[in-house]
Amino acid sequence: MSDLFAAAGIEGDATRPLADRLRPRTLGDIVGQDHLVGPDGVLTRMLASGSLGSLILWGPPGTGKTTAARLLAGETELEFEQLSAIFSGVADLKKAFERARDRRRMGKGTLLFVDEIHRFNRAQQDSFLPVMEDGTVVLVGATTENPSFELNAALLSRAQVLVFRRLDAPAVETLLRRAEAAKDRELPLTPEARETLASMADGDGRAALTLAEDLFRAAREGETFDVAGLVEVVQRRAPIYDKGQDGHYNLISALHKAVRGSDPDAALYYLARMFVAGEDPLYIARRVVRMAVEDIGLADPQALLQANAAKEAYDFLGSPEGELAIAQAVVYCATAPKSNAAYVAYKRATRAAKEHGSLLPPKHILNAPTKLMRQEGYGEGYEYDHDAPDAFSGQDYFPDEMERETFYDPPERGFEREIRKRLDYWAKRRGERG
Repeated sequence: MSDLFAAAGIEGDATRPLADRLRPRTLGDIVGQDHLVGPDGVLTRMLASGSLGSLILWGPPGTGKTTAARLLAGETELEFEQLSAIFSGVADLKKAFERARDRRRMGKGTLLFVDEIHRFNRAQQDSFLPVMEDGTVVLVGATTENPSFELNAALLSRAQVLVFRRLDAPAVETLLRRAEAAKDRELPLTPEARETLASMADGDGRAALTLAEDLFRAAREGETFDVAGLVEVVQRRAPIYDKGQDGHYNLISALHKAVRGSDPDAALYYLARMFVAGEDPLYIARRVVRMAVEDIGLADPQALLQANAAKEAYDFLGSPEGELAIAQAVVYCATAPKSNAAYVAYKRATRAAKEHGSLLPPKHILNAPTKLMRQEGYGEGYEYDHDAPDAFSGQDYFPDEMERETFYDPPERGFEREIRKRLDYWAKRRGERG
């Protein structure tokens, strides 16, 4: 294990947490980010060019963002200064900028690393712009949230966004082997439990090393843990999920698309992920209603009833029993025939309404409650459809100044197959009327 030990840059202070002791000492030691630090990675190419621009490092916790920032400062001989947006304010920023200006006067550059940069408000984010533009600092910001939503457009336009990926199983395994090298012994786990430990880390390298350290502390000599023993010793780590941020939107998007794609199994998986993470069931119920009207519509009119019934059932039962009703509605919607014809029709009609302005409906379908309105021809020539054969007169209901348009075009699926027949019949009758 000596090669792993050397590659990881392990230092000798055994009192420091294992995750800190194993912090990479070169960019190439960072695992799971070959697209950034590999031979052809973005950062590798950037450093080879001899210049470093401002960066926003976006990715989940424990993927190497802070470590990369520190190493970039060393590779470029910039003075490393770190701030946390959680603990810093305007005064801290001003002091950091002034120190950077002092260094610049002495011919030394500054890499200003700002952790959790998305927590700065808009005005604080704007304060970086002048010192980025004049080269006082090279800003490297780290965020776990989508920069498109959380950072000013002006700031984003002056920095390149680099995406750090959640660590995959091979990357986590590399870290576990480094931990074993540091301790000079293997993790006391069965192969199945080792795989479970990697899953518990949830793509977070720091978590993987912390879990490994907990195991080394807990294991008695000669003891080996199976999956059940592992869970008992370290407990399961809660999934990474922020109900107000990116994880929330990713999972609800995945649920919606799985339902749209008629995959009830994937839909149930994402539903369960959200429930386990503590999402508000009523929020999910509202989204299922949206799925019923947007992606199923009149192909199966029962879908909307099922979705609304699930919401009512949850209101009545509460958790956890009411969550089963939402799951049932998700399965119903996922397995229902799909059509967005009504959704598309509404969007087309809305566009037409904006394009044509405030056209008056044809006078023959307007009520005429006053003598003046009757004199103006309101209601003249109107045919009461219930008195016509098949309760269909075939009159034109569009404004006189507007050509007839087709907005609703149902497919030959589900109940809309029957609607299609009716529309075709009525179109034929209109043609006969001339």
